[in-house]
Amino acid sequence: MTTPLIMTENLNVRLGGRTVLHDVSVRITPGEIVTIVGPNGSGKSTFLRTLIGAQPPTSGRVTRADGLRIGYVPQKLAIDASLPMTVHRFLGLPRRISGTKAREVLETAGAPGLKDQQMSQLSGGQFQRVLLARALLETPDLLLLDEATQGLDQPGSAAFYQQIEEVRQTLGCAVVMVSHDLHVVMAASDRVLCMNGHVCCEGTPEVVAEAPEYRALFGSGTKGALALYRHQHTHDHDHSHDHPTEHGHTH
Repeated sequence: MTTPLIMTENLNVRLGGRTVLHDVSVRITPGEIVTIVGPNGSGKSTFLRTLIGAQPPTSGRVTRADGLRIGYVPQKLAIDASLPMTVHRFLGLPRRISGTKAREVLETAGAPGLKDQQMSQLSGGQFQRVLLARALLETPDLLLLDEATQGLDQPGSAAFYQQIEEVRQTLGCAVVMVSHDLHVVMAASDRVLCMNGHVCCEGTPEVVAEAPEYRALFGSGTKGALALYRHQHTHDHDHSHDHPTEHGHTH
């Protein structure tokens, strides 16, 4: 079995007297794209914050591979529009980076030519790609994205996920995405975790879309749209990472 980059065992997190995550055991292996879906308040963002070490677990544990490099794209980032700051300067906070390095990560993030643009003048899609570029500065083994397409329209979201797929192929990193764009995001995933305070079900997108736990949360009308996007998903996958947990289970 492949050594995981990061894993949680019986993870419990309580916030403000409420159990947000209960008994969550997840393994993330090199190179896979895992999407976490679930209703609002289901603990998805808290789970990512626990993975990066920003939120300590109440019980259970998180194990990271030695020297694991993590890139993180937050849900949103507010920048004062009156503050003059170029993309290059933003990428160089807090440590300055060369123009060559800035161009390189922007290219990988699908945002070439933005180095000298003002941050305040970027479109929503450009802004998210700059955040992605910043997350790629350390050449991560694991890229975490928390609702990174919030505020983008459907074509913008689809293009962003296409870019994530290309980043995965270029860097060979694993990707964990929290998303509400069910149809688009499941098409881009190797494995889906459906979360509602605990892991309700997990497996390939097709398996999860059929799982009664998933349908109870999202309704059964999601299947047709999923099939549509899978059909359009034409580039090759590396199938060397097979997952033994392709099933739905409940707690």
